[in-house]
Amino acid sequence: MLPSEADGWSHWPAPAKLNLFLHVVGRRADGYHELQTVFRLLDYGDTVSIRVRRDGRVERHAGLAGLPPEQDLVVRAAHALQRASGAALGVDLAVAKRIPAGGGLGGGSSDAATVLCVLDHLWGTRLGAARLARIGLALGADVPVFVHGHSAWAEGVGEVLTPVELPPQAYVVVDPAEPVATGPVFQDPELTRNTPRTTIRGFLDGTPTRNDLEPVVRRRHPAVDAALTWLGRHAPARLTGSGGCVFAAVADRAAGEAIAAACPSPWRAFVAQACDRSPLLDRLHAAGAGR
Repeated sequence: MLPSEADGWSHWPAPAKLNLFLHVVGRRADGYHELQTVFRLLDYGDTVSIRVRRDGRVERHAGLAGLPPEQDLVVRAAHALQRASGAALGVDLAVAKRIPAGGGLGGGSSDAATVLCVLDHLWGTRLGAARLARIGLALGADVPVFVHGHSAWAEGVGEVLTPVELPPQAYVVVDPAEPVATGPVFQDPELTRNTPRTTIRGFLDGTPTRNDLEPVVRRRHPAVDAALTWLGRHAPARLTGSGGCVFAAVADRAAGEAIAAACPSPWRAFVAQACDRSPLLDRLHAAGAGR
């Protein structure tokens, strides 16, 4: 149950994302990998509840089970905005989770981006999207795409973004309940790190793409391998991010619901519609934030 608006809380969307493909095109001197990917936002996600405090404290009231508050990206995002802006206000935070942790759907990053964008409005700091994205990048490579709030072509470590408009599409997403840690996947010696670069035009024109992390994740995580195999019997299936969720494009929501209804237990599945503009931007615009 969400905290009551009568007690001063407001509720804000934190959408999930898919990586429609993910190519590892090189490795930098600092050890990070150079990527090319397309982030596609979904109309499915978490809800972040926020209440401004006058005492400067940042308090988390609900969030991911087992995650200490000081490690939670929503708490870290609020503190980061305080440091960057000099804001004297604080905040109460509560996150209602629907996005699975370690699923490659960007849940923690999206929650953090929602906190940055909403507090920039509620605290009156007015740093704007570009600066908020720089703050967010220090929290995680996926935070900037959620701050900017558009489906995007991404390069670098995922922070060099070009908004893209894509045809309407429904997706079925399967969560095999197998969280995947990103670090070990990128450190795996068998990871492909030299995929030739492509272009936005090439992607839009149908140049073949893949997720370079998928073979490593399949080998290291049998449940994800099994989910890809099962979903692939219904439609072309792919890993999102470093996993463990997998997805397939479907003709419409009804087709996706039919596949989701057949999802084996204990896995779970959901159907979502792509939205190239984040519902967070629409909510902020309705609140008078000018985005």
